[in-house]
Amino acid sequence: MFYDGKKVLVTGGTGFIGTHIVRELLKTGARIRVPIHNRPLIVRDERIETLQADLTRQEDCLRILTGVDYVFHAAGSVGAAGVTNPMSSITINLILTAQILQAAWTAGVQRILIFGSSTGYPAADHPVKEDEMWSGAPHPVYTGYGWMRRYLERLGEFVHSKSGMKVAVVRPTAVYGPWDNFDLKTCHVIPALVRRAVEKENPFVVWGSGEEIRDFLHASDLARACLLMLENYAECDPVNIGYGKTLTIKETVDTVLKAAGHSDAEVVFDSTKPTTIPYRAVDIGKAKQTLGFEPAVSLKEGVKDTVQWYREKTGISPLVDRCCTK
Repeated sequence: MFYDGKKVLVTGGTGFIGTHIVRELLKTGARIRVPIHNRPLIVRDERIETLQADLTRQEDCLRILTGVDYVFHAAGSVGAAGVTNPMSSITINLILTAQILQAAWTAGVQRILIFGSSTGYPAADHPVKEDEMWSGAPHPVYTGYGWMRRYLERLGEFVHSKSGMKVAVVRPTAVYGPWDNFDLKTCHVIPALVRRAVEKENPFVVWGSGEEIRDFLHASDLARACLLMLENYAECDPVNIGYGKTLTIKETVDTVLKAAGHSDAEVVFDSTKPTTIPYRAVDIGKAKQTLGFEPAVSLKEGVKDTVQWYREKTGISPLVDRCCTK
């Protein structure tokens, strides 16, 4: 097998996406290394080596990359509607990715996977294909974050051209699942809906019209796609990863409320409140053709899984009766 016996570094291996990648790698026989900084390791297994490191420091990056064959670079910060300082996520992602790419080049790493983002695409009313990325500027809502992700893709291309190191570039759509961020001030739509539904908020107020279109991907599907990508298509050629089917926010809300046993809530869509963009979805034809990737977790199954995980994490019983009026 491709990963069997290989030393694989997962930056961000204590975070959301990185945890799912680590879990997937444990099935392959890889020797996994995870740098630890501010958060403890979530997945406990004797096959996982941990090293204390600050990835903003080049000397730390070089130290953790010693002897490493492959890298999944999942460390960083994601943009969210509630973030009051959008520059924070832009700055940290630029620094961490530049440091890791430079250190990987110096250390002679064979392959690395980095993340682009569907936020880099121009506004569209259809599932976008990879070659549409540069047909216009990112949607104004995602201007800073989208341009940053575009730049990181170009940075990966530059390092590949100078070093010969193979670079895989994944462009995921909206990702959700266990170990996501559930802080209502900074989280994305599904974790926010899950938390509020589990806490039995009523009335259940949702910003926007409910007709916004999204393509939601379970994190376990993304992790599986990442492993396929690094093995089979580390060609500096970005590939969209999504579920491949769209839903309205209203349909998503209904799915979450059913999974949380809160279907009797009074749902109110507030169009006077700010929302993001009306349509966001990616075409995954290239992933299917190039990687043989097929998403396995439906929104219904994925939300049920996420609700169960959140309840176990917080200790909130399915029978809890709360009335919140946030």
